[in-house]
Amino acid sequence: MQWEVVIGLETHAQLQTQSKIFSGASTRFGAEPNTQACPVDLALPGVLPVLNRQAVEHAIRFGLAVGAQISPASIFARKNYFYPDLPKGYQISQFEIPVVLGGQLEILVGDELKVVELTRAHMEEDAGKSVHEEGFIGPHGEPSSGIDLNRAGTPLLEIVTEPVMRSAAEAVAYAKALHGLVVWLGICDGNMQEGSFRCDANVSVRPKGQLEFGTRCEIKNLNSFRFLEEAIQYEVRRQIELIEDGGTVVQETRLYDPDRQETRSMRSKEDANDYRYFPDPDLLPVVIDEAWITAVRSKMPALPAQLRRQWQDEFGLSAYDAQLLTQDRDTAKIFEELLVIVGKPLAKAAANLIAGEFASAVNRVGIAVAAAPLKAEHLAPLLTRTADGTISNKIAKDIFAILWEDALAGKAPATVDQIIDAKGLKQISDSGALEAIIDQVLAANQKSVEEFRSGKEKAFNALVGQIMKASQGKANPSQVNELLRKKLG
Repeated sequence: MQWEVVIGLETHAQLQTQSKIFSGASTRFGAEPNTQACPVDLALPGVLPVLNRQAVEHAIRFGLAVGAQISPASIFARKNYFYPDLPKGYQISQFEIPVVLGGQLEILVGDELKVVELTRAHMEEDAGKSVHEEGFIGPHGEPSSGIDLNRAGTPLLEIVTEPVMRSAAEAVAYAKALHGLVVWLGICDGNMQEGSFRCDANVSVRPKGQLEFGTRCEIKNLNSFRFLEEAIQYEVRRQIELIEDGGTVVQETRLYDPDRQETRSMRSKEDANDYRYFPDPDLLPVVIDEAWITAVRSKMPALPAQLRRQWQDEFGLSAYDAQLLTQDRDTAKIFEELLVIVGKPLAKAAANLIAGEFASAVNRVGIAVAAAPLKAEHLAPLLTRTADGTISNKIAKDIFAILWEDALAGKAPATVDQIIDAKGLKQISDSGALEAIIDQVLAANQKSVEEFRSGKEKAFNALVGQIMKASQGKANPSQVNELLRKKLG
């Protein structure tokens, strides 16, 4: 039987505020346990929550970025359940009327552009954390668990998609695009290791052509793109094998074990009525008028999707290149800075440099683009000297490597022109000099000459390679092609 996968994601993005959503306690990561939990977070008797205005503005900013409807009046509700790290016995969240309704996000899966429809985005508070590592000792000296309430009350925006994704690759592409967007907007730092951005994946399978959804399982708290992909792939295989063996998928919440690369049952899945939602009597509805929305919109940066379309139209960039250049604001910024220096005619070459050598170097070292030791002013001469024929693309890559290593080592980087002169890297464009090299290569590679004349085009490329090798990569490639064809004529 042919199966279709159905995936929807629920993503928790921690909103980048200095204090918590309903209290003045700090949201700073890494503090000693329970040093950032005030009476409101601890749910002590008589305390009252006060809503953080900046958290609401971050939610509005997100809603505008995805083209969603901003609710004129949204309501906070109490979501009742028991966890040891949930002091109140309920979580303040939004249910019937969230702050953001609808919206969509463009994603690139391979070379295909897709749109993921969003259901909603709502604000809520985070719970605390149960700690099971060593260091907690019970009353009789036995290893014990502890509760850290530093995270309790941290503001979250839960972003929920429609069940429109059909593969693990689509889910990862969406998660990466969403991660890039919330960081781009400045509403979340995106640090997955610290729990600032984590996904729950709802996964089900159904026979191809069937309209009714299969029974879904939710995989909780996936905090890396690799784990998200592996967890979905495993869960899809598990459900298909279970059904084909005559079993039935049970709706439940599962955890992913990255060491064993498998999901395992955590608890039966609750429905909304299990949580006994009701409006929180301590919090008034959040009223958002047009003036507030306009004020937030006026401070919005240009969005990745807007820049992608603009750069594809103006500069002829591919969808893939435009996607790479807008994966974060710092990458987009250095591309734009390069364009200011070298001009629009070299936009494609600038895109290739940033998405190619520069991105590889940054990833290899494992640093942020903003921390890269080479800036636009260091890279621009590589483009201009390649464009005017002084150096070849191959030599430009070699010079980039020299610039990068020197800058990483803390040396004041030499200029591109200084490196060209010092190492004698100028491209050979003199016809006489090139013809002499070509004649030597042809004399030493008569077999390739005969193969080309018998119709084997690959032999021509082999000869070009030999010529570039003999010139130490300095021969002008276009002139080599032209002169070689004439000689083989």
